[in-house]
Amino acid sequence: MLKESRWIWMDDRMVPWQDANVHVLTHSLHYGMAVFEGVRAYKGREGTHIFRLEEHTERLLNSARVMQMASALSLKEVMDATCRVVAENGLESCYIRPIIFIGYGDMGIYARKNPVRLSIAAWEWGTYLGEEGLSRGIRAKVSSYTRFGVNNFLARAKVSAHYVNSQLAKWEVKGAGYDEAILLDSDGMVAEGPGENIFIVKKGVLKTPPLRSVLDGITRHSVMTLAREEGIPVVEEALTRDDLYLADEAFFTGTAAELTPIREIDDRPIGSGKPGSLTQRLQSLFFDIARGNTPRHPEWRTTVIPKLVP
Repeated sequence: MLKESRWIWMDDRMVPWQDANVHVLTHSLHYGMAVFEGVRAYKGREGTHIFRLEEHTERLLNSARVMQMASALSLKEVMDATCRVVAENGLESCYIRPIIFIGYGDMGIYARKNPVRLSIAAWEWGTYLGEEGLSRGIRAKVSSYTRFGVNNFLARAKVSAHYVNSQLAKWEVKGAGYDEAILLDSDGMVAEGPGENIFIVKKGVLKTPPLRSVLDGITRHSVMTLAREEGIPVVEEALTRDDLYLADEAFFTGTAAELTPIREIDDRPIGSGKPGSLTQRLQSLFFDIARGNTPRHPEWRTTVIPKLVP
């Protein structure tokens, strides 16, 4: 169950959590036309920092633009509203979920006159794949479900309807006793997890599938940037299933999953069967930057000013 906060921002005002409701005939509930983001705020030595807020907000608004449901709010207005949600809920570390959706009005596929609405919620939420997964790594399985192709959906947009594909893959492998799924693309090449990008390490080289078949993940970009800064070669290339099996290390990245090692894929141990040294190095560096425990990449952190309580 969600750990409820006090307030949710809806359209232009703060609404009590329990009152942040929409009508059952809200258009996006029926047809899946909504775009969203996942963002995290971290408690650090100098307060609470939202990780790469500008990039997440820009992707949210770009997704809405691609789907022809652009918000009337500016980048700065959405960023300010996000900071306000975190501050007014008194949250130090949290997950943030902004969503732009088509509201109540006409039904049917074509409902261009319905209002486009925006809400932002934030709540305390631990790492998506578990604290043990962060430290020990997780067991993954290649799903029988294929990741949708670039001509099936608009793959650069983070659209709610896309995640039906992800849910089917996740439910399948969880039911079989695994922690997370890996989806292949229509050509049988490695794509991504249900809500994560995937990386492998082979002979000291960090490899990840190209953007042709995956979401342009912000955590993905962050890890690739840090790896290059650390002198680690980074390659975007098509990966086969046996590339996964023969990897020295593997891990998932994503806002929810953060940087989670993969210790096993399809009952095959990856490398030693434990998180590898390069994975651990990047994981430690990522968390230090996100929490503001290092001066590196200050532009990736937006500091939230706590609400002053009289």
